[in-house]
Amino acid sequence: MSSSSINHLSQPCIYAGLSSYAERKSRFMKWLSKLFKGGSSSRGVTSGHQPQFLGDENMVWRAPVRSLDDRSRANKEKEELDRAIALSLAEDLKRPQGYRWRSDHDEDLGSSLHGNLSSAYPPYAPREYYPRSYLICSGCNREIGTGNYLGCMGTFFHPDCFRCHACGSPITEFEFSLSGGYSYHKSCFKELAHPKCEVCHQFIPTNGAGLIEYRCHPFWSQKYCPSHEYDKTPRCCSCERLESRSARYISLGDGRSLCLECMESAIMDTGDCQPLYHAIRDYFEGMNMRIDQQIPMLLVERQALNEAIEGEKQGFHHMPETRGLCLSEEQTVTSILRRPRFGGHSLVGMTRQPQKLTRKCEVTAILVLYGLPRLLTGAILAHELMHAWLRLKGYRNLNPQVEEGICQVLSHLWLESEVMPEFRNMPSTSAASSSSSSTWSSSKKGGKSHIESKLGEFFMHQIANDASPAYGEGFRAANAAVKKYGLRRTLDHIRENRSFPE
Repeated sequence: MSSSSINHLSQPCIYAGLSSYAERKSRFMKWLSKLFKGGSSSRGVTSGHQPQFLGDENMVWRAPVRSLDDRSRANKEKEELDRAIALSLAEDLKRPQGYRWRSDHDEDLGSSLHGNLSSAYPPYAPREYYPRSYLICSGCNREIGTGNYLGCMGTFFHPDCFRCHACGSPITEFEFSLSGGYSYHKSCFKELAHPKCEVCHQFIPTNGAGLIEYRCHPFWSQKYCPSHEYDKTPRCCSCERLESRSARYISLGDGRSLCLECMESAIMDTGDCQPLYHAIRDYFEGMNMRIDQQIPMLLVERQALNEAIEGEKQGFHHMPETRGLCLSEEQTVTSILRRPRFGGHSLVGMTRQPQKLTRKCEVTAILVLYGLPRLLTGAILAHELMHAWLRLKGYRNLNPQVEEGICQVLSHLWLESEVMPEFRNMPSTSAASSSSSSTWSSSKKGGKSHIESKLGEFFMHQIANDASPAYGEGFRAANAAVKKYGLRRTLDHIRENRSFPE
């Protein structure tokens, strides 16, 4: 919430106005009757009231204390008459409601009475208070003129000119909110300033201490009620955003859900992924890291990937969710042969194919979860291909922080080359992917959409801010070494010392 001043005002405005001329005249005659019957009994009453003329809460006129020793009886009676007139005006302004109206009859009555009783305005009501020509509406900057008007916050308005800064409608309620010098309906200000949950679209409730407590995604800035972290609200397996009640996510059938934005560029079967896989191999070759062996690449479901991980004797896996695997053992893996089709909010008609993998070199196959956006799939492929390159080139007995760290650097470098133009000094897969038979949304349009580019930035953010010792701390150490010494010198140092250069 903004740190600007916010006030919720009760009875803030006074509409100046009095009753009809006949009623005012009758009231005034009653005052005269009380005055002549009670003598100076009304003396001192004024000092106990602070009438607010014209609705300005800062304008308070008190009757000055005068000495009676040097006055004649006639002057005393004149003073009593003036006080009676002022008290009559003040009594009408003391209505309990927050809005009072001033009509043209008030000035007529006041001028006629003073014409009969006195040629001067009362000393406790300044002369400049009465003329209408000096009142300028702060809403339209025109003279108030005749008719009703409103005094509020030290200035004046026509009734229709005192409006809510948010919705533009006149404010006629008993209370309003004031923020940054602007007035608002209380309901409009709540809509404007009170955060709403982006999942259930309700106002985020206050906690036991009366404070508004919410969760906020560190990259997407999605605000939501804390309860949605525990009420089984689906979360996108790619971008991590929670499902909004107004936009249903797609169920991938293996416990994962995918938002519609990530679905736009999702790769759904092994055949669709082949052009991207070969493009990333070309990326490695352009960095003088050619992979000569033909390593099978398969897109699989979560269950198949987890089963393959259990059968793998070596390797370090990213928990709690592993999305790719560089396989070294001979196994039979079920891959996605043909992409499923949409069936409501889920995918149906998926064709699976068991495939026996035989070991022909240090690497048996590369497995990647299906249904992920193109850039995330590519980042996983770059990471796993770096594992393959290290094993094929004889990098042995590396600790997890060194091996996973340098693999994350290659993943991050590939994302930079795809998403950020200033990093295109490295070979990119754009040419390879556009010349392939694969149909990416970015290739069709001749460039990446804003949504896909934003997803790429998020995947880079994930790598850079990973909290795990191997993937997070390892990446930051490896990235610092590559920036200082370059990729080739860093790899040479890892081969010789099994550590990063200092």
